[in-house]
Amino acid sequence: MDLCTSFTSIIGFDSAWTDNPKTPGAICVIHLDGGGAHLHRVPRLASFAQALAVIESARADALKCLVALDQPTIVPNLTGSRPVDKVAGSLISWIGGGVQPASRSKKGMFDDAAPIWRFKQALGAQEEPELSRSAASGLFLLEVFPALALAAIESAFCSRLAAPKYNPANRRRFKITDWHAVAEATRRFGMLISLKHLDDWCSVAVSFEAPSKADQDKLDALICGLIGLHWLVAPRDQSVMIGDLETGYMIAPATGGVHERLRAAARQRGVPIA
Repeated sequence: MDLCTSFTSIIGFDSAWTDNPKTPGAICVIHLDGGGAHLHRVPRLASFAQALAVIESARADALKCLVALDQPTIVPNLTGSRPVDKVAGSLISWIGGGVQPASRSKKGMFDDAAPIWRFKQALGAQEEPELSRSAASGLFLLEVFPALALAAIESAFCSRLAAPKYNPANRRRFKITDWHAVAEATRRFGMLISLKHLDDWCSVAVSFEAPSKADQDKLDALICGLIGLHWLVAPRDQSVMIGDLETGYMIAPATGGVHERLRAAARQRGVPIA
């Protein structure tokens, strides 16, 4: 095997759902090989088109490529929200956060002309989460949700109304202490799965006293990448897949076990959870 193509690239992409050029998303690249995982490209701002260019470059050299995207990727319902949104929302609302309901009625987000569908078509990835774990090669796409991940990786965030308020764009609710806590939790999560070259980036983020929305997007992109890496390298029972490939799904870490609120909500709605 050619050593230059013997690694896996994990792409963390926190997309700007409507692809507004004034408020782009963010992307990062993690490499995984026989020597472990390392942060290959630190988070940077990216539109859908720029993300495709980054992914194309990453997959050109990698044997396998996994794109972990913070945006609904399967949205068949015309109105309302997906079953997986309701399940995730049962936990997220309890801790004081919110889940954006996804339906085809959301113009610019999930209607037929929305950027996400052009992105998926251009990407041409397989959306088979379980296969992405076992496959030796290929290009795969996962839907992930940083807010759900944070509740799993940091117990302080997983109690009544304890969701971190770390979005600087929401000035009324933003707390700089929560920003520092999320950056530190992200660093610890990365260390748990032995991601090298993470400390420097997270240490700088932890030190921010006036982070911007762009900074949050970069942090979320890193969390997306860590979810993807965790999905590939951690034992399967330390991750959860909520929903299915017909009505929509989310992948999230479950390092402390799946929260009972998620299991109960899934059972109540007949939504698969594994």
